Amino acid sequence: MEAKKILFITQEIIPYVEESEVSIYGKKLPVAAQENGMEVRIFMPKWGHVNERRNQLHEVIRLSGMNLIINDTDHPLIIKVASMQASRMQVYFIDNEDYFMKRLMAYDKDGNEYPDNGERAVFYARGVLETVKKLRWCPDVIVCQGWMGALVPFYIKTLYKEEPSFRDSKVIYLAHSYELKASIGSGFINSLYHKNLDSGILEKNKKEQYHYDDLLHIAIDNSDGIIMGSPDISESTKAIINDSGKLVMPYPTDAEEFPTRCNDFYNQVFCSDKNEE
Repeated sequence: MEAKKILFITQEIIPYVEESEVSIYGKKLPVAAQENGMEVRIFMPKWGHVNERRNQLHEVIRLSGMNLIINDTDHPLIIKVASMQASRMQVYFIDNEDYFMKRLMAYDKDGNEYPDNGERAVFYARGVLETVKKLRWCPDVIVCQGWMGALVPFYIKTLYKEEPSFRDSKVIYLAHSYELKASIGSGFINSLYHKNLDSGILEKNKKEQYHYDDLLHIAIDNSDGIIMGSPDISESTKAIINDSGKLVMPYPTDAEEFPTRCNDFYNQVFCSDKNEE
């Protein structure tokens, strides 16, 4: 049995943002999956510096209009879409005036990290999952990339675990060398709250400050497989991955093999339960 439907949830894709390790693989991996015969959907945040006119983004009215409540505040969810040149794959953009429209990625124009980056990741994760529900599409494998995708595995294994769109999905976290340095907000754990989420889960993880490693732990603890997406992942990140006991795909010696190796790993994780039997 092979995975047929792959959902990619990333934070960066070229050419919508500048070239980086994350944005390069944000494009290469979906393209490789499509070329391998898989049905692909892609999501990324609509950062404030993404040029809507040049990239021909337009709002999808039927998917927009929902409000997500985070820290007792309503935040409208706006969905935009563009077609990736050459591959013709559609990219769905999660947008919101408070979190994305007038703001850059992790850092502001002065080089300071946004203090509510954790809350922004919460909105993005829930926004993607609610949109996929509306699409009535059931992915076999969900690949989450970067700090913005780190909370998706948590929500799939908790709040959305009985949701038909994700009930049978396998979740893979793609870890990079990229790290946030500052706190992601002291109120981060409260922003994870939802009325249908077991409050005991939040209490167990409560602490005074939260940082990148906390996001990483959450992503890895709730994933079915981990991909090392960089040849120079930090030692602290490697330690978290190696201690997880999860299926792990190391970064290959030949970087050109990375997309192909990932395709094979999706199927390995998708079939892992059957293999254990």
